[in-house]
Amino acid sequence: MSGIAGIFHFDGAPVEPGLIEKMTGAMAYRGPDGLNHWVRGPIALGQCMLRTTQESLEEKQPLANEDESLVLVMDGWLSNWEELRAELLAKGARLRSRADAELVLRAYEAWGKDCLVHLDGDFALVVWDARKRLAFCARDRLGNKPFNYHWDGKTLVFASDLGPILDNHWVPRVANLGMVAEYLTGKFYLRDETLWDRVMRLVAAHQMEVGIDGPRVVEYWKPTLNNALPYSKDVDYFNHYLQLFADCVRRCSRSHRAAAYEVSGGLDSSAIFCVADKLIRSATLPAPRICGFTFSFEDTSAANELHYARAVADHLGIPIHEVTPSRSPVSWFKRQACAMRDFPGFPNETMFNGILQQAASMGCRVLLTGEGGDQWLNGSRTYYAEALSGGHWISLLSDFRRDASLFGFRTASRWMAQFGILRILPINYQNGLRRLVQSIRRDDRRIDFFWLTESMLNCLVERRSKVEVSHVRQSCREGQRILYEDMYHPARDHIIERLERAAARSGIEKRHPLRCASFAQFALDTPERLRMRGDRNRFIHVEALRDILPKAVAERRNKAEFSVVFREKLVNMRTLMVETIPKARGDWVIPDGVERLFQLYQDDPNMNGLMWLLWGLFGCHSVDLSDT
Repeated sequence: MSGIAGIFHFDGAPVEPGLIEKMTGAMAYRGPDGLNHWVRGPIALGQCMLRTTQESLEEKQPLANEDESLVLVMDGWLSNWEELRAELLAKGARLRSRADAELVLRAYEAWGKDCLVHLDGDFALVVWDARKRLAFCARDRLGNKPFNYHWDGKTLVFASDLGPILDNHWVPRVANLGMVAEYLTGKFYLRDETLWDRVMRLVAAHQMEVGIDGPRVVEYWKPTLNNALPYSKDVDYFNHYLQLFADCVRRCSRSHRAAAYEVSGGLDSSAIFCVADKLIRSATLPAPRICGFTFSFEDTSAANELHYARAVADHLGIPIHEVTPSRSPVSWFKRQACAMRDFPGFPNETMFNGILQQAASMGCRVLLTGEGGDQWLNGSRTYYAEALSGGHWISLLSDFRRDASLFGFRTASRWMAQFGILRILPINYQNGLRRLVQSIRRDDRRIDFFWLTESMLNCLVERRSKVEVSHVRQSCREGQRILYEDMYHPARDHIIERLERAAARSGIEKRHPLRCASFAQFALDTPERLRMRGDRNRFIHVEALRDILPKAVAERRNKAEFSVVFREKLVNMRTLMVETIPKARGDWVIPDGVERLFQLYQDDPNMNGLMWLLWGLFGCHSVDLSDT
């Protein structure tokens, strides 16, 4: 299920003939199994079908109940389809098919807006409730499926993509310069905006009810911060982790065709594929077979992980398909930006297109990734703060001795001060100390925004002022605070949506076992010393899966680095970046500033992520953001 769209005229005006068909037609790539529509006077709904599970073969959307008082469109799949089906049957629900959409419709019928408590998985959905004359909209807990909308005071229009919304004559096409400023600086602040003014995104874990009085948006879920797992030994955490990890892989692998897996050779994707292989050998994986895919960087760059991917293949005794990374030309990015009316993505994201296309050519409809591993498994030295604040003196001494042995007494002492003592001070003291250190230690490599015009700087300052100081209570553990704030970081929303769109273009649904809500909750429930210990990052992951991973991967310390795919593009883009774009976008950037920025990148391509800033300027310029 790969795309939804709809129009609600709350003033009673009929939807223009052919309008909803035009919206789904603009997203036809999302519906290789058909585009379908439901129109009744002022209401029109459309869905682009991609069938990815055995149950979806019985599904047709838009889906109405018997008297059409409820009509659903949904992009997504449920991870708790087994439990929800049993729960509904116990309530006496009449299920006409095994489809996930049928379960969702009946869940709304049974519980109304409280149905979201009972739904888990990846989804963006809308239910038209004719009796209440309102549209009920929702997005999954971690935002793995996209949902964009526009409200003008009387009409709600929504779609999985931006283009079908902007194509409607009553939707103004006005650039959101604040979002442009975020891309130009790499500083992301707001989660509910797009590159277009008043064209919004529904944020992850939020629901929206829209009636004659307009949208009402509320958050329906957030992870808890006071869960105390009943474990005193590391091995108990390892066992829990292994069971949870395998369950997430099992649920995400549900497919009526071969399930595909990215197998980079990294710890996350390799573990997912190894667990999937174990599950299919025990006949507990809900997919007929598995296929692994990896990049074939035939060079000595830091991007080459073939050694590790081949170790996984040898360990399991099954082949992993080696695919040349996609090297889309600059013109491809420009075409995508114009077609999608959105940022076209970064080169390290689009290099996956070849894997997606080969998986699709082999009949796969579902592809699992290791996305989320960096988010939930990377640790920090804040285990010092957790030990100090919790009075865990034995753990504190053990961690200090270990770090001193591995890295030296001075380094361990510095970490104790920086990630321990400093982090448990009141926030005003922390900020004061940081300002003092910055004033004493001037960093000549620090980047200010010298390439931005004053008006764009003002946009950035205004957006920053709208951001809440913190999403998290002061009473939480330091490691929890880092994970929690990272979960709400706006840049992650953009990345996931671009990855989803790229997969849909190839007729693939991407799924992320490490971006399941249950996995996120467990990460927040575990102490920081289980993520990082000594010289081992992802400690709990490696220890829990040590008997499943090949030794070469389990002992791996380095990580692939894909800046090479940026350099391949930017090396030939100097004229475009320092002359063409600054001339066309004089209201955004200062020409001399952009030239200086590009020169800094050429002098040191690894300096403070300059490649992201330059590509951000190129990507925003490529979108036709002209006012109409």
